[in-house]
Amino acid sequence: MAEKGLSVQKSDLFVAAGVVTIVLMLIVPLPTVILDLFMALNLVMNLLVLLIVLYTRNAIEFSVFPTILLVSTLFGLGLNVSSTRLILTLGTKFDGRMVRAFSTFVIGSSGTDGLVIGFVIFIILIAVQVFVITKGSTRVAEVAARFTLDAMPTKNMAIEAEYNAGAITEDEARQRKKDIQKEADFYGAMDGASKFVSGNVKIGIFITIINLVAGLIFGMIFRSEPFSVAIQTYASLTIGDGLLSQLPSLFVSVATGIIVTRAVSDGTFGTDVTTQFSRNAWVYFVGGGTLAIIAFLPGFPWYVLLPLAGLLVFTGYRLKKGQERDFRNTLRSEEEKQKQKTGESPADISPVVPLDPLSLELGYGLIPLVDKDKGAELLERVTRIRRESALDLGLVVPRIRIIDNMRLEPSEYCFKIKGVEVARGKIRMGSYLGINPGGTLEDIPGEKTTDPTFGLPAVWISDENRERAERAGYTVVDPPSIIATHLTEIIKRHAAEILGRQEVQSIVDAIKKDYPSVVDEVTKLCSIGEIQKVLQGLLREQVSIRNMVVILETIADYRPITKDTTVLVEKVRQSLARQICLQYVDENTMLHVLTVQPELIQKIVDSRVDTVNGPIAALEPVVQRTWIRSVSHAVSSAQQAGYVPVILCPEEARILVKNSTEREIPDLVVLSVPEIANDIRVEAIGEIRQEE
Repeated sequence: MAEKGLSVQKSDLFVAAGVVTIVLMLIVPLPTVILDLFMALNLVMNLLVLLIVLYTRNAIEFSVFPTILLVSTLFGLGLNVSSTRLILTLGTKFDGRMVRAFSTFVIGSSGTDGLVIGFVIFIILIAVQVFVITKGSTRVAEVAARFTLDAMPTKNMAIEAEYNAGAITEDEARQRKKDIQKEADFYGAMDGASKFVSGNVKIGIFITIINLVAGLIFGMIFRSEPFSVAIQTYASLTIGDGLLSQLPSLFVSVATGIIVTRAVSDGTFGTDVTTQFSRNAWVYFVGGGTLAIIAFLPGFPWYVLLPLAGLLVFTGYRLKKGQERDFRNTLRSEEEKQKQKTGESPADISPVVPLDPLSLELGYGLIPLVDKDKGAELLERVTRIRRESALDLGLVVPRIRIIDNMRLEPSEYCFKIKGVEVARGKIRMGSYLGINPGGTLEDIPGEKTTDPTFGLPAVWISDENRERAERAGYTVVDPPSIIATHLTEIIKRHAAEILGRQEVQSIVDAIKKDYPSVVDEVTKLCSIGEIQKVLQGLLREQVSIRNMVVILETIADYRPITKDTTVLVEKVRQSLARQICLQYVDENTMLHVLTVQPELIQKIVDSRVDTVNGPIAALEPVVQRTWIRSVSHAVSSAQQAGYVPVILCPEEARILVKNSTEREIPDLVVLSVPEIANDIRVEAIGEIRQEE
């Protein structure tokens, strides 16, 4: 780590020194030797930038490019200023080898003709950069920046959809979102950085004119040189200096154009060109035939066109053979995969086939609900459901895998927990489900059905009858809401099954970061499996486990006294008394309860039998039937009076009362006296008595 930090410090120091040097070049004169070194370095650096861009797979791999563009532009301008100073100062005595070499190479020794040719080349080079490369790159950068920013929400939604469907992990989703943000930042920076290139070209033209005009003035007036000598000297040096500055600028301009135009790519520029130019062999056959026809027309150079036509036909032939070979290899590999699927290689089959913790399977008629192109409303609902479950129950629901199942009817869906089906329903796409909550007398035209979540009478209604149904008192929901509500209830009812040991371990690890002493104490006393059983006991009766610190502290308090999980659950419930009571009180913090006849409670307590799965009330069949009938009557009366049915009983009888009514009345709330918080007022609205 120390070596890495030292290397980072050295690189930062080197970059800082380089930037300061570039700024000082605009002010401090440079010797010609240093100027030659910097000019060669500028040429190589811009060539390296161009090569790096050519071998870059996507823009964010070279995210430092906008900054490099600024630094290279500033470096080139600094060299322009330094070379101009030396040319005007030394005149014919200027001995810059790089400038002289470029001047001699372009102009040669042809005198005035060479000067004119040099100026024409220089003007063409400037025009190509200004009107072709720079202008196009600037426009592409502007459009790419705007469209990249506009597409960010859609891309993030697509990532969320893949994450909810289980196609990618949470880390992959986070990394993809980070890459999208980097891409938007990059194109936003390129939108402004492309102006550096156009500005560099314009200032290059200005400096060239200054060099030529000022050189003639200095040579003819201050040094008394003849016009022919002055124009030959300063024009040749100006052309050499201009070309030497514009060639690196051309490299970086081309690099800018390439990096902003390669928006969609999975490989390097060379790889993309090779792949995309070799997809269709017939293109080369047609091109070769066209050249061969043109070669036989009068006046065309057949000795040039015919060889090119033959080369194109040969290239097409090679590509066609290669495509046929690849096709045969693909068929062979598919046959091998099919053999493996049919079981001809049993050794390759994994002995463990993992099951999804929670999955939603859809018939093909319901696929539009999760189609990204059509809004994917259900995917957004699933994300919210997972978040709400974490807030309401304290249970972090694992990723819900959404898949299509051809075995289901087109309009059917089903939920599975660890591969086992727990619920099923049907949806009529294009219609709304009108649920009759009770007391609604008006009949709405439509197909009679049953609400898949709560089993209430309902009707499928059309869009034109939607407002009429709402006015009549129906609860009207759309198809995504039906599935989302059903999924929410499934998670609540089966929360104990969803919570596994691995999830408990993750919860404990998260709590340990802020409460290490609590976790250390409880993990010394009991295993993760025992903690899981306590949490499952709470979730089984819709008690939130968000307050994990209190739960773990209570387990640590009572675990030395008893190993009975049922007792630990009861003690934890008592520690969460206020939280539990607030779920059922009215707006005046009044808890309306049903009590149980003392003789009946005693009979239930006396029938207690301890089993592996906890205590149960082993009442005689006749007594059990009368007990359930009495509870059902009392619960119905409470519901008709507008109260949430809650049974209040002694601590030793609570779990027995709950277990004895679990099958017939699964949603019945049973509280014990110690679970009533001190500031909660209690009102008895009825007593459950044993019927004769």
